[in-house]
Order: sequence, then structure tokens, then C-alpha cells
Amino acid sequence: MSREEFTRYVEGVFHLQNSITSEVMILLEGDDTKKYEALLQAEQHMREACGPLNEYASRDIDGLSIGLFLRRRVEKSAIDCERKAQEVKSLLARQSD
Repeated sequence: MSREEFTRYVEGVFHLQNSITSEVMILLEGDDTKKYEALLQAEQHMREACGPLNEYASRDIDGLSIGLFLRRRVEKSAIDCERKAQEVKSLLARQSD
């Protein structure tokens, strides 16, 4: 995968996990969170897996420098972040049924 393709992929993963986080927040508004325990746990795992990507995006938005070490962490974690986001997305879909 070229650097440009990887950048597009990472941007897509970032938008996916942000969208899912928003959906979880909307679902939980004013509702009993105990019935969503599995969803909350999966969302926590997603946040942990996506941590480097979120740090990268935050630094980029703030115009701060992004070092090589952070870039490498994003490269290593992007696939796991996407996988965790898809797991939460699947759990959200089941909540809608």
C-alpha cells in the first residue's frame, strides 16, 4: 500500500470510529447503561485500539508536529482499530433489532 493509500485508509478508519462513538453516545443518552454492558466494553476496547490514531488526528488538527514514533504507532494500530470499530458497529446493529 502506498503512503497516499495508507493515509486515505487511516482517514477512513478515523471517521468510522468517530461515527460509531457518536452512535454509542446517542444510544446511551438517558438510557440504562447496564443493558449495554457488552457494547460499552467493546467501545472501550475500540478507544484503546484507536488511541494512536486519535492522538495523531488531534495533533494534526491543532497544527502540532507529528513525530515518526507516533506515525509508526498509527501504522501498527490502524488495522486493529478498524477491526474493533467493526465489532462495535456489529453490536450496535444488534441493538437496533
